[in-house]
Amino acid sequence: MISVFDGGAYLVNGTEIISDEPEALAAVKAKTGLDTTKDKARQETIAYNILKEHNTSDSMEKLKIKFDKLTSHDITFVGIIQTARASGLEKFPVPYVLTNCHNSLCAVGGTINEDDHMFGLSCAKKYGGVYVPPHQAVIHQYAREMLSGGGKMILGSDSHTRYGALGTMAMGEGGPELVKQLLNQTYDINMPGVVGVYLTGEPVKGVGPQDVALAIIGEVFDSGYVKNKVMEFVGPGVSSLSADFRIGIDVMTTETTCLSSIWRTDDTIKEYYDIHGRVEEYKELNPGQAAYYDGMITIDLSAIKPMIAMPFHPSNTYTIEELNHDLMDILDDVEKKAAVSLDGAVDFTLKNKVKNGKLLVDQGIIAGCAGGGFENICAAADIMKGAYIGSDGFTLSVYPASMPVYMELIKNGCAAALLETGAVMKTAFCGPCFGAGDTPANHAFSIRHSTRNFPNREGSKLQNGQISSVALMDARSIAATAANKGVLTAATEFDGSINKYQYHFDAKIYENRVFDSKGQADSTVEIQFGPNIKDWPAMTELPENMILRVVSEIHDPVTTTDELIPSGETSSYRSNPLGLAEFTLSRKDPAYVGLAKDIQVAQKAAMEGKCPLEAKPELKEVMKVVEGAFPGVGKGNVGFGSTIFAVKPGDGSAREQAASCQKVLGGWANIANEYATKRYRSNLINWGMLPFLIEEGELPFKNKDYLFFSGIRKAVEEKADEIKAYQVGETGLKEFTLRLGELTDEERQIILKGCLINYNRV
Repeated sequence: MISVFDGGAYLVNGTEIISDEPEALAAVKAKTGLDTTKDKARQETIAYNILKEHNTSDSMEKLKIKFDKLTSHDITFVGIIQTARASGLEKFPVPYVLTNCHNSLCAVGGTINEDDHMFGLSCAKKYGGVYVPPHQAVIHQYAREMLSGGGKMILGSDSHTRYGALGTMAMGEGGPELVKQLLNQTYDINMPGVVGVYLTGEPVKGVGPQDVALAIIGEVFDSGYVKNKVMEFVGPGVSSLSADFRIGIDVMTTETTCLSSIWRTDDTIKEYYDIHGRVEEYKELNPGQAAYYDGMITIDLSAIKPMIAMPFHPSNTYTIEELNHDLMDILDDVEKKAAVSLDGAVDFTLKNKVKNGKLLVDQGIIAGCAGGGFENICAAADIMKGAYIGSDGFTLSVYPASMPVYMELIKNGCAAALLETGAVMKTAFCGPCFGAGDTPANHAFSIRHSTRNFPNREGSKLQNGQISSVALMDARSIAATAANKGVLTAATEFDGSINKYQYHFDAKIYENRVFDSKGQADSTVEIQFGPNIKDWPAMTELPENMILRVVSEIHDPVTTTDELIPSGETSSYRSNPLGLAEFTLSRKDPAYVGLAKDIQVAQKAAMEGKCPLEAKPELKEVMKVVEGAFPGVGKGNVGFGSTIFAVKPGDGSAREQAASCQKVLGGWANIANEYATKRYRSNLINWGMLPFLIEEGELPFKNKDYLFFSGIRKAVEEKADEIKAYQVGETGLKEFTLRLGELTDEERQIILKGCLINYNRV
């Protein structure tokens, strides 16, 4: 089904793989006549050539990328624009689309959600952007329909910014990276590795894009095989897939922790652009005659079976057939994994969902950038025709990804077919993916064609004893399960017809409703603020020396951004930095906020010209120990704050608030064995936080300990490879070593200044 090469490989003429063995280049020459080298062959990937076209540096090893277009949604665009405004923004230099698909219900927090939307509309007018009103489209569907272009690059402040199937290399990053683009700065990265994904065969009836995606994620996530690399989809199997099918696989590449994705393109993608009235944006993309990949994944699409990702991660995958066959054993394994993720905060089991040897589901959801596509919903309608979900507890909600998709489903009868079954059709909304829509009942089990199933993401509040869980599945198997009144069922068991429907895009829907400035800024427009839209608080430069208190210690194998700053209703406060910060780690470590504020009072006192030790008397004993070894410390040359330890933080969302909320509470650093994603590490840096690394093993400190960093500013300035730190004990200092990892010169300056705002402030 799926195989992963131990090393790199050459792809010859787009159809033959040659492993990177000593005789590989000779074999390549024999088949192509090319006298190439590995370095030259690396330059023959699609990814390399797109990156080259967008690189503004004189080095293809140290890239400085300028993107063609930007996109954000209503959890992120207020903070981004506020940061850019504080840095002197006058006009959006490239097309920037502001969609409203995350807090579009306007159901929590009084007026604050619609206030943010009106802020976005006024900013689109003032700075020359595009504003997509609530319910019109989810961020990524609008980008596919209206922004994508062959060979182009798009940066989005959402982790699922993936349009590779349409020939567009897109990346999801934290808001500060978009701020840099708005200020005509660059996205600075080392040249990423490129991993080939070679497809053969074609999927069998009942298998959908989510099945293929989950199979890939389950194969590569744990090993980090594609972490921070570009996945390049090639091979004859690509042409067996429709555009919607490719898009459905592509959007889920985010869950592998890759940096980006790109696919070879063909007439199927040309037709997609033609349908959307933008055929001029099509560009045929193929790897060169002999392209070298740093890794290779081969997939026989015909061998893929309906998949399910059990709680609480997209990589916790099984075939539905396997799950139904070994049900109790697998559920026992799920419980053991959950015990780690949930820290024993609540009792969790799915065994009580088993009746007469069958697993019963409480809820089905087909939604968002992954599930809400035209073909997914049409297939679900065909599978459910003539069936009824029944009048018991099982529910099914379907969210088309855009209003044009919804309109076509109405015109072709698929919407009516679904409504007749008892399903509910809703407007474009990302809420089910991050816990702000269709949250299940306590202890309920939901199956969703969406992107993530992390703990805390589906509405759970562990501190209140509430727990529900989500499994990821394809829309087809969700429909088969719904037709079976909630009994878990693979779509391959459906013996009827799944038809191919022609899609017609109605451009008038957007023409009549979306505000598009056509790039024209109007400086006379006044920005519309609401009472919850607050400026970022003042932040100080990195001090000469630093005393940090450890205020949270997390030993989960992976810590998601949803655990660092919960999604769901808390996101209503995303435009109020201090208001949102009150929720930091609230569902993972409820003591965090209080402990962070407790040490922050010392730094606040110093900023006000008062004595930090009087504000926080406990520090007097800490300073005695420090001054005993470093007599010059303490006379206006020391800063105070907090840090957290997590084994591998930052999996999941690109939301910068996972870092900024720590920063506004006085956070100066994270300490980790590794960072789950580049985007989270970038968020830390852009908020002036030190992304420390520590070797795996027993920690030289524990929660609530004080740590001392002598000459930390100088160490950052002088590019020290290792940082000496000290655990402050009652009788002395215990030295240990941290690393900062590679930092660009600009990143060092951002940290030294205290944050990106300070770095850019005019």
